[in-house]
Amino acid sequence: MPVLPSSESTRSTAPVSPPSPPSSGAEAPGAPTPTTGSSASAGPVAPALHAVADRAPRARDADDTVAPDRGQAEALQDAAASLSPLAPLTVPVFRMLWLTWVAANTCMWMNDVAAAWLMTTLTTSPILVALVQSASTLPVFLLGLPSGALADILDRRRYFIATQFWVAAVALVLCVAIMAGGMTAPLLLALTFANGIGLAMRWPVFAAIVPDLVSRPQLPAALALNGVAMNASRIIGPLLAGAIIASAGSAWVFVLNAVLSVISGLVIMRWKRAHVPSPLGRERLGSAMRVGVQFVRQSPRMRAVLWRISIFFLHATALMALLPLLAKGLEGGGAGTFTLLLASMGAGAITAAMFLPRLRQAMARDVLVMRGTMLQAAATAVMAVAPNVYVAVPAMFVGGMAWITTANSLSVSAQLALPNWVRARGMSIYQMSIMGATALGAAVWGQVATLTDVHTSLGLAAATGVVAMALVQRLVADRSIEEDLSPSHAFKAPVADAPPGAGHLVVTIEYFIDPDRATEFRAVMQESRRSRLRQGALGWQLLHDISQPARYVERIEDESWTEHLRRFDRVTASDVALRERKLAFHVGDAPPRVTRWAVE
Repeated sequence: MPVLPSSESTRSTAPVSPPSPPSSGAEAPGAPTPTTGSSASAGPVAPALHAVADRAPRARDADDTVAPDRGQAEALQDAAASLSPLAPLTVPVFRMLWLTWVAANTCMWMNDVAAAWLMTTLTTSPILVALVQSASTLPVFLLGLPSGALADILDRRRYFIATQFWVAAVALVLCVAIMAGGMTAPLLLALTFANGIGLAMRWPVFAAIVPDLVSRPQLPAALALNGVAMNASRIIGPLLAGAIIASAGSAWVFVLNAVLSVISGLVIMRWKRAHVPSPLGRERLGSAMRVGVQFVRQSPRMRAVLWRISIFFLHATALMALLPLLAKGLEGGGAGTFTLLLASMGAGAITAAMFLPRLRQAMARDVLVMRGTMLQAAATAVMAVAPNVYVAVPAMFVGGMAWITTANSLSVSAQLALPNWVRARGMSIYQMSIMGATALGAAVWGQVATLTDVHTSLGLAAATGVVAMALVQRLVADRSIEEDLSPSHAFKAPVADAPPGAGHLVVTIEYFIDPDRATEFRAVMQESRRSRLRQGALGWQLLHDISQPARYVERIEDESWTEHLRRFDRVTASDVALRERKLAFHVGDAPPRVTRWAVE
């Protein structure tokens, strides 16, 4: 195997030392350059501190410590303004796309309500009614990862537009099938599944662009506004669908759905976003999907978030899946009652969204999640025994508050755990967890209702949901320190006189470590393993020389030379800090030796 030329150095420099030689590799770069911008280490609980830290001067005289100067006071005012739940709407592009998102979600709820109610006219089977929910969410579970990978690879603007026209086309087919009198329960499930494909395609790309539209301190509020959009549409969509079904029939719901989807696509066309393709070319879809899954697997914070959101939706979805049957069972229940209950839940979510900034400051994430789960379970239990709308409406209102509090808390954690280059893939996996749990939960609790009754099914879902969340928070604790995932250009890509063609690439880095510090070094190298794999490496090993106990070799395998170079674009400030920690263990005058090998 020929050795590729390398001019990189791994010498670590202190602030007072001369600069290290130029580096050409992410495996062992030169000294990191300072980065600016808000740090991710403080987390979403105190975004105001980020804003103040970014705007405040880096150094002050002794006299400045006596009282805040005018600039600091203005920074504090700006930070307070950024905490406003409506602050992101002052950004014109976010406002335009947010209104589009409201329309898109209104279409989704109109479709789901019309399909669920239409199914009750085609069959009385609880499992078929519940499977409407499964059919609408299962595509996100099956297609979420490819969709997220495409959203990271392709022009996100054009991709977003295409999703809207897909939804419009499915709505037209539904309309034609109903008007022709050919609608059946299996066909309705198939078309609902096709509509879910549109949701699977559009959700990751919208989730990925939101952090690019607003500042970091405004991100929690922006995500809460996305929840408001979802829940405002939960009110508007069912009201429109109910009114149209009662006056004109289900087919016209799908006509309006198609029209709104087309209008939304045209509005997105006004977004003047410049797509900057990678100079290395597009990632291959299979490789992009692998890297996305690999990043999530190697991120303790993302794994903790996925466990929590899956458990929550697995149990909370029982209420939504069986709501049409609950509405029919109430006194005077009908389509209007079903719409009223959905609207009540949406109103509760919108109300809670206005208080989320204060709640995030007052409570840690896991506390919010646990309390939200308990509140959701209580609302579900009340709905299981509610005799009329006077009891059901307040219960649905409280359920909506619990729903958005829990989902938003976990969504913010997921966004902050993902760098931009893999955000669409990471959020697609997050959404896959939601939709997979929703589809499974709807099928499970629908089957339980078939074997017993609706009220028993809801009671079991409420009780087991609280117990399961308590167990997950205990067994899958999130003890990792939040990393600074801001991009860093401290690592310079290597240059080879004759870059290899196809085939894997192996990089070896040779360290000499004081044997008394070997245990500490191995612990840090496990962090290095997670970092390399999150960046996309195929494999990682730490080799220990038996005949020379001080000698360790870090071995990293990449899919190709191009994929090796991509890892340099994925380096974060946290990776730079990790490199310095590794180099602090190295002894000897010469820096660690880095060699790149092409696998023949």
